[in-house]
Amino acid sequence: MVENLEYNSERPKLIIPEYGRHIQKMVDYAVEIEDKEERNKVAQAIIAVMGNLNPHLRDVPDFQHKLWDQLFIISNFKLDVDSPFPKPTKELLEERPEPLEYPQNHPKYRFYGNNIKRMIDVCVSWEDGDLKDGLKFTIANHMKKSYLNWNKDTVEDDVIFAHLYELSNGKINLAKWDEDLAESKNLVRNRNNSKSRNNNPRKHHNKGRGKKRY
Repeated sequence: MVENLEYNSERPKLIIPEYGRHIQKMVDYAVEIEDKEERNKVAQAIIAVMGNLNPHLRDVPDFQHKLWDQLFIISNFKLDVDSPFPKPTKELLEERPEPLEYPQNHPKYRFYGNNIKRMIDVCVSWEDGDLKDGLKFTIANHMKKSYLNWNKDTVEDDVIFAHLYELSNGKINLAKWDEDLAESKNLVRNRNNSKSRNNNPRKHHNKGRGKKRY
């Protein structure tokens, strides 16, 4: 009996380990069946067993498609049966996905982010008016907040105006306006409040909880 013991290190590697070795053996048995009609019956039985492992998804059409695809994958694409869905191919499974296209632009002021440049381009394309002027100062205030988040606690409005003028290629010039941006303490107020809450986690405790019960 000791000589007949099997160790996982000596067994063939499972293609989809989630289904276990019994499903793998059933699929291997189906591959060896010579009669195609009998092979189709065994394949249907294996699909039913695989579906029983996930009974809440067994009757979903997409899930059935997934089961049949996994059946062919477990057989290493050697199983020749009639499938209600298109058979997957090994080449398609091993095909590497196309690389994602990431923006390759490297902005000069990275702490503002790429969305600020998009907002500036949209603002420049608008017709002159109160709405455009409001968007200009909204963008400037957001730039000031981003600057404070990544650099320091104070910054002069003239610095933000200069950066906005540069990023807009000279088309937005707020330095000639008398209106000021929001104060730094108001822009970073939420950040300071969150820091104080984190530093004092027991500040708002419920009274009366200090009494022990036995």
